[in-house]
Amino acid sequence: MANSKHYDLVIVGTGSGNSIPGPEFDNKSIAIVEKGTFGGTCLNVGCIPTKMFVHAADLAHDIADAKRFGVQASLNGVDWPSIVSRVFDNRIDPIARGGEEYRRGPRTPNIDVYDQHATFIAPKTLKTGIGEEKWIVTGDQIVIATGARPAIPDFISDSNLTPGVDYFTNENVMRMPELPQSMIVLGGGFIAMEFSHIFSSLGVEVKLINRSDKVLRVMDEDISARMTEIVSDRYETHLGRLVSKVEKVDGLIVATLDDGSQVKAETLLVALGRIPNGDQMNLEAAGIELDGAVIKVDEYGRTSAQGVWALGDVSSPYQLKHVANAEMRAVRHNLLHPDNLKKLPHDAVPAAVFSNPQIATVGLTEQQAKEAGYDITVKIQNYSDIAYGWALEDSTGFAKVIADQKTGKLLGAHIIGYQASSLIQSFVTMLAFDMDVRSFATEQYWIHPALTELVENALLGLDVDNAQ
Repeated sequence: MANSKHYDLVIVGTGSGNSIPGPEFDNKSIAIVEKGTFGGTCLNVGCIPTKMFVHAADLAHDIADAKRFGVQASLNGVDWPSIVSRVFDNRIDPIARGGEEYRRGPRTPNIDVYDQHATFIAPKTLKTGIGEEKWIVTGDQIVIATGARPAIPDFISDSNLTPGVDYFTNENVMRMPELPQSMIVLGGGFIAMEFSHIFSSLGVEVKLINRSDKVLRVMDEDISARMTEIVSDRYETHLGRLVSKVEKVDGLIVATLDDGSQVKAETLLVALGRIPNGDQMNLEAAGIELDGAVIKVDEYGRTSAQGVWALGDVSSPYQLKHVANAEMRAVRHNLLHPDNLKKLPHDAVPAAVFSNPQIATVGLTEQQAKEAGYDITVKIQNYSDIAYGWALEDSTGFAKVIADQKTGKLLGAHIIGYQASSLIQSFVTMLAFDMDVRSFATEQYWIHPALTELVENALLGLDVDNAQ
């Protein structure tokens, strides 16, 4: 017989959802349900630890590339266990433990924590548990923030797969006990690009397989084409190829491709994106509609069931932590102010890939701007044409800017190159505050010869009517 308890608010998932309860909720009874590790994808297996690994990889890459700058340096080795320990033992795991201890402790007496998987058995009614105890919890309001999981293709997840084929995903590859000599990376998106850089720079032979003939195919065509050139020079690539079978032969992972060729490596990393977890909670019992695996929400974060909200990767069109946080703030406001709802903030959403080189983007691609009917002007500004680009000896990086020729309004910006993730912020600001590209470029100082001249020169190069 299960125990039962009713709450003012039930939150399922402790990524961004865990940030909802603050002092303004102290007078409310709250249940938090988390079957995994507190902190969600970003903290434990996503953006934060990966960027800590990326920094180590950047250092190794710079050392290997130092001769181009007249610096005699060599990479003597990589202490993988030390890197893993620095990231997880010293930083990530203590934060995750601390978050759970805080929610379970005396400083949040109005909050109960449940640590078993939650599924709906009726409207606003969840089956979960604490340890071995079974519980039924109900709530006046419920927030679903259960995130996403790695997408695993049928040829790997099929139960008929040859036994003994182990594979990694972003959720466990950073905790490998030792570096392999070689790795097959399956995929061509954000995750594949970042981990290919990490492991290649740390000395692993990377073999990239992607079903598309280019990587990052959802990005602006010029960015995708340039990154495809770069990875093709850097890794063994098999682009435009499908995997028909994966097996283990003589201790190696062997991937057979649709053209009959084979790719062999010690390990396999599946990096084919992530699937929202909305299909794992029996949402039909609660009257919550799905679009595939994505929970359908309106512009305020409300699901099709009254009193049930969703945010983050499980429902958002953007699987990005900064978007999940922004959606959380909107949903938190809406829980507290039902008569003054805020919309989910989905305007001018930027994204970055922490590969080498970095990539960052915001707004429309050139193709999207054309399809939307804009009369566009486009400028591609190369790193090699600015002073700091000379210092970097950068021959591949550029910023691409798209604007409305008639109004001078920015439509989109895309950067591939050193510190792209930081340089994109100027364009985010322009879009967020609806600023004119002409005044933004000419009515402020740009430090010379800082890298921000890439932004300045890109804007000045746009052919905008009635230029000031």
